Amino acid sequence: MVWKSSNAATVWVKSTMPVNRSSRLKPFVCALFLALSMLKSAAPALGQERQTVGLELVLLIDVSASVSAREFRFQIDGLAAAFRSPVVLDAVQASGGIAVCVVQWAQRAHQFKSVEWMHLHNENDAQQFAGQIKSIARILPTGQTAIGNALVFALSELNTNPYRGLRRVIDLSGDGRSNDGVLLKQARTFVLQNDVTINGLAILNEVADLKQYFRDQLIGGPGAFVLAARDYSDFARAIHDKLAREIGSTPVVGTTNSSATINAQAEETRRFDSVSVR
Repeated sequence: MVWKSSNAATVWVKSTMPVNRSSRLKPFVCALFLALSMLKSAAPALGQERQTVGLELVLLIDVSASVSAREFRFQIDGLAAAFRSPVVLDAVQASGGIAVCVVQWAQRAHQFKSVEWMHLHNENDAQQFAGQIKSIARILPTGQTAIGNALVFALSELNTNPYRGLRRVIDLSGDGRSNDGVLLKQARTFVLQNDVTINGLAILNEVADLKQYFRDQLIGGPGAFVLAARDYSDFARAIHDKLAREIGSTPVVGTTNSSATINAQAEETRRFDSVSVR
């Protein structure tokens, strides 16, 4: 079984990979799978010169079976609108530049990079990126919820793109708990060991306590946080606030305030972590 992205990064998974049942999936098997996956996916980046940016950001959007066609459009339209927002545009320009891509995800073998990596440093770039988002078609029409596999796929993208971020962030949006593929706990640990921050956007239309689940089981790394949308109609508001916060805390390339910026973001996370959905 093969996961494919639109560039050379490809993660190989044996067709016999156990499903997400903790009683049957042995930790060492999972760890071996992750190690082999990253060895395979990192190979194309070796020896390449990488441009420094303030932030590398992978945006993971949920296209599992629980997401209807209408709800998919809410995600796409909301994400595109966010990159056209003056608040987000100001954050992008103030950062000195970010690198970002968009990935659709569902079950264990279903991840697809829908918008290639792009370097955004001004309004024209952001508008172009928003236009590419608006044109996204749903490649993965159904499937279970393999959050762990989505994280590993996102890490492979971070390791093989042409940029080197002062911060590396995976931004996962979803409406359910992980129920397929590699165990979330194992994948999360592996990703965090690679100096990546995982943020979450919980869509609460089906699982009322999903924000708490994301806080306990998903997010991690410096300044990690989770926000929530009441339902898909609230997604545009939530993703706008999330991107403004993620990009707004990006270290500026060419300055020496990277650690201070990340510490400030961590403090902001502690201060606002108790805020519920508006």
